[in-house]
Amino acid sequence: MKIFETSTAPNPRRVRMFMAEKGLLDEAEFVQIDIEKGENLTPEFVARNPMKKVPVMELDDGTCIAETMAICRYFEEAYPDAPKLLGETPLEKAQLEQWLRWIELFFFLPTGMGFQHGTGYFKDRMNPVKEWGAECVQQVEKFMTFLDQHLDGKDYICFNRFTAADINAFTTVAFARVIKIRIKPEQANLQAWFDRIKERPSARV
Repeated sequence: MKIFETSTAPNPRRVRMFMAEKGLLDEAEFVQIDIEKGENLTPEFVARNPMKKVPVMELDDGTCIAETMAICRYFEEAYPDAPKLLGETPLEKAQLEQWLRWIELFFFLPTGMGFQHGTGYFKDRMNPVKEWGAECVQQVEKFMTFLDQHLDGKDYICFNRFTAADINAFTTVAFARVIKIRIKPEQANLQAWFDRIKERPSARV
């Protein structure tokens, strides 16, 4: 299989970390797409993903799957003997899905919108609204405060073990530097958690 990605972008990093934790990095060939140059806008790429986003997984039979968590779900189900990162029981799966949605909607998405609208990085293909970018930055800061409070006395976000929630939150905290947000000195719980995840081999893929 192939995974079309941009190695510096946060969504592909989420997939790589997920695969690394499951020991599956060797299962795919990673093909780099230069989104700054618009390689994701070519007819060849759009045929794989009409939403024109990375990453995209192409299976050996030509089937293409886009969206980060859809790709992660494929690996979770297709390799049942690998470590579970999306929950073990029905209750765990539901609770983890809750957290994944919170991280996606109230943390990752505002970070991306803060970047796109605040910097005008993609102004050749979108209409950046600086005021919306500034609002999104505030949302990110609020969620980091919430996450710091949640992590009081906890090593991980869910179930006291490493899951996809840690991957998605970790990569978002790391990506937030593009909107000039860092963990604040008083957010000791968040900093300890971030340092803990950063030490994992998967954080370096």
